Amino acid sequence: MSHDHNFKNLILDYPREALAFFAPSEVADLLGEVRITPLRQEQLQERLGERFRELDIPLLVEWPDGRRAAVLFVIEQESEARRFSIHRLIHYCTDLSELCQTERVVPVVVFLHGAPRYRALRLGSDRATYLDFTYIACELAAVHYRRYHDSPNIVARLNLPNMRHERSERLAVYAAAVRGLTSLETDPERQLKYLDFIDIYAALDDDERQRYSQEYPEEAKAMTSFAERFREQGMQKGEAAVVVRLLQSKFGDLPETARERIEAADPETLLVWSERILTASSLDEVLH
Repeated sequence: MSHDHNFKNLILDYPREALAFFAPSEVADLLGEVRITPLRQEQLQERLGERFRELDIPLLVEWPDGRRAAVLFVIEQESEARRFSIHRLIHYCTDLSELCQTERVVPVVVFLHGAPRYRALRLGSDRATYLDFTYIACELAAVHYRRYHDSPNIVARLNLPNMRHERSERLAVYAAAVRGLTSLETDPERQLKYLDFIDIYAALDDDERQRYSQEYPEEAKAMTSFAERFREQGMQKGEAAVVVRLLQSKFGDLPETARERIEAADPETLLVWSERILTASSLDEVLH
């Protein structure tokens, strides 16, 4: 299991919510007015070479009206705080600052377990300080889950299992995370994707899962519904792809409007169209 990739996906899927949760002191109430763009990793790899750390996530925050200069947020996830290197983070931030030609860089580190040894680094002499570096530290295990139990921020809700709670509260934490997912995300693929995220970090055992089904029947039903809807969607996509291939084999390249109709059709309509292909002499005859 890669915690880095789990959090990278989370941040890229929900950049606004991630910044609001991981770096609230910087973004405040401004996120509704900004444009957030992840920096292209190919560009970073080409320009920074071996210094580029693929699992760091740079997000460029811009104000479309130009009233404020853009800010580059550098988000790093650390599974174990003892592995964190503030020197490495400084190198990465200064590299990005040079590459993007900006001094407006905000380093953010999300700690999954433990607290960091270094929260700041100052280099200098008795006479002066020549480097004074700090970063925003989000220590998930130090945040009590009740603080975000009913949060409208989906990144916070999905991370409830990573927050501080008693063993006896595990089912309540899991249920609150699932409720957040069902109420704040409507896309079936993302629902299933982040149900897996919750499962990974909640790590319920078989006994707890059985108790969960008994004590939280609505949330358990919602989980089952996620899986069923995803399976149905997958079947529909597969059937649509078959119809597209059959039509292309008989009539050549399809107009984009025809392809869109096929991809949006229900399974019954797709079945009717697939039967017509055998005898139809034109694309219109199949679809109409």
